[in-house]
Amino acid sequence: MDLFKVELSDGEIGNMSNLALAHIGDGVYELMVRTHLALEGRETNSGLHRATVAMVAATAQAAAAERIEGLFTQEERQVYRRGRNAKVHSVPHGASFSEYHTATALEALFGYLYLKGRTDRLNELFDAILEAKHVS
Repeated sequence: MDLFKVELSDGEIGNMSNLALAHIGDGVYELMVRTHLALEGRETNSGLHRATVAMVAATAQAAAAERIEGLFTQEERQVYRRGRNAKVHSVPHGASFSEYHTATALEALFGYLYLKGRTDRLNELFDAILEAKHVS
């Protein structure tokens, strides 16, 4: 199986836990952030790291999710809701319970889209996050 070109069925994805989707989506989101920042021309490792951490923190992901929620299709809303309802047992320092659930929902959506092979849609949503960030 080519793990860079995954295309699972709805049934296969449906068998995964909400947290498994979010776990995959967390990695996808961070890779997109890292790639964006590297292509932006950041030169130092510490600068890249600080900028990455700032963008992937639960509070930043929650804000990003809220900026693009209106763009979700019905299918994406269902996946997002599924991720938001994931049973988490701890919340990272600096994030509220609500922010962490919203961040987990965004990660679940990114995990879902990745597993469906919908990289075009991942790019659209990520571009919308970046665009909305620069506007606000």
